[in-house]
Amino acid sequence: MSTESIFVIAGSLVLISIVVSTLSDRWGIPALVLFMGIGMLAGSDGPGDINFDNAAIAQTVGIVALIYILFSGGLETHWHRIRAVIGPGLLLANIGVVISASMVAVIAVWLFDLPPVVGLLLGAIISSTDAAAVFNVLRTRGVRLPEPVESLIELESGSNDPIAVFLTIGLTSYLTSNGHSVGALAIEFVLEMVLGVVIGGLGGYLITWLINRLRLQDGLYPVLTLSMTIMVYGAAVLVHGNGFLAVYVAGLVVGNRPIIHRRSLIRFHEGIAWLMQIAMFLTLGLLVYPSQLVPLIGKGLLLAIFLMFVARPISVIVALGWTRFKLRERLMISWAGLRGAVPIVLATFPLIAGVPQANDLFHLIFFVVLASVTVQGMSISWVADRLKLNSHDIQINSMPLDFIPEISPGSTVYEVVVPDDARLAGRNIMELQLPRGALVVLIRRGRETIVPSGNTRVQANDKILMLADQQALEVINQRLNIANQTA
Repeated sequence: MSTESIFVIAGSLVLISIVVSTLSDRWGIPALVLFMGIGMLAGSDGPGDINFDNAAIAQTVGIVALIYILFSGGLETHWHRIRAVIGPGLLLANIGVVISASMVAVIAVWLFDLPPVVGLLLGAIISSTDAAAVFNVLRTRGVRLPEPVESLIELESGSNDPIAVFLTIGLTSYLTSNGHSVGALAIEFVLEMVLGVVIGGLGGYLITWLINRLRLQDGLYPVLTLSMTIMVYGAAVLVHGNGFLAVYVAGLVVGNRPIIHRRSLIRFHEGIAWLMQIAMFLTLGLLVYPSQLVPLIGKGLLLAIFLMFVARPISVIVALGWTRFKLRERLMISWAGLRGAVPIVLATFPLIAGVPQANDLFHLIFFVVLASVTVQGMSISWVADRLKLNSHDIQINSMPLDFIPEISPGSTVYEVVVPDDARLAGRNIMELQLPRGALVVLIRRGRETIVPSGNTRVQANDKILMLADQQALEVINQRLNIANQTA
């Protein structure tokens, strides 16, 4: 097949996915299921007849996609929301996965007559929730859950990949080489988690510093974040840290620091995350053979039902046993634990390593994921309504500004004049470190009127039109030591 033909086919599949995604709300089917369906129809068993069986390429596409999806998820996660659920979130992301994996292993060994270690490998792969699926379904199905339930769900989905990746690679290595002890694996896991957090935090601060310090053309800021995100992942993996955790933490740091072009960067990475989801689900759909799913329907459905209605709820209830979450909130957290591309990507590791029965495991995992996204994704709004946790208040979208302050009811428009000897003259607006509740609306410079962005530099004698409350204004006056008047 020529390069041009590949371009036409790839572009056509993405275009079809985009068009079909507009029908998601009308049909009530999550867009991710439709993307996988398109990939399956285009594959060897479908009318598209595209012969694709390269698990290594599919794995690479999946890893790259997850890097940018997790970074985007961190970028849009507010620290003040998840700070209160760090403890429960980490317990659920780790203890919950171990409990769920162990329970799935027991039922899988019984249903499919698997060796215990292979059953545990299946449980480890299928037991982590998927950030891409969770973020996508919650935001496209109109589900608005109360705090801290929604924050806990998002935190868990973004932070439980590391243990699933670790268990999958460790068990795969054990099955192929028999060279790892349980103690060594435990130490390695802790080291990966710590290094992932450290590298991700340092990477996030570096990205923030570069965005605010470098004076680039506007189109280069997204390029900067794209390149730095992949570098953070690579750096973490090179020092034996967890790359997925690192990029999520980096996104979390960048998203909660003052940066210029905030809104445009968030919207850009949201678009990249959509592209990555489409590419990942299409590729994984191409890799699967629907004809091999047919023999798995009976027992595969039993496994999916056990996971959704038994293993997942028990793991959530036990992991959150010491917390103040009510039973209906725990049930909602359980039902929102969608499986997605992460388990399918992880299923390629034993496939590439040559683990016995790996091909059957891959198709079984694909079937369970398909069932999870379809059943839980289509019913999540209904379940939230029945549990009386879904808010149907009118949602007001924020304006596409580079900087969105927390405006209080007492905010007033003031005109602030920058004196000749002001220390902050010559710095950009981001460097002014304005307090919460303050927004620079307009700058008057002689006869020129400037609509500012985060990198607009303030000069002496500028007249700054500022929206602020009295408390914020006092802080600004202390910093600038200047007079002001109500506009």
